[in-house]
Amino acid sequence: MFMMGNLYEGIHQNLMDAGCDQQITDQCMAFVKEERLSDMVPILTEHRKTLLDSLHKDQKQIDCLDYLLYMINKAG
Repeated sequence: MFMMGNLYEGIHQNLMDAGCDQQITDQCMAFVKEERLSDMVPILTEHRKTLLDSLHKDQKQIDCLDYLLYMINKAG
């Protein structure tokens, strides 16, 4: 298992890699210091939802571009 220092650093790096903003990172790291890891779950779940919503929006935009390119190629 992780030692506390490694756990702290690992969680901090993972939060940054996941695109968490400073507020989310600070909240979560406070929970880590207080050894209340399970209190991070609602915050991280909400961030995950935000990322997933963004992904779906981006996918819809890609689908629109793909359709436009298809129509252009079909017409040309």
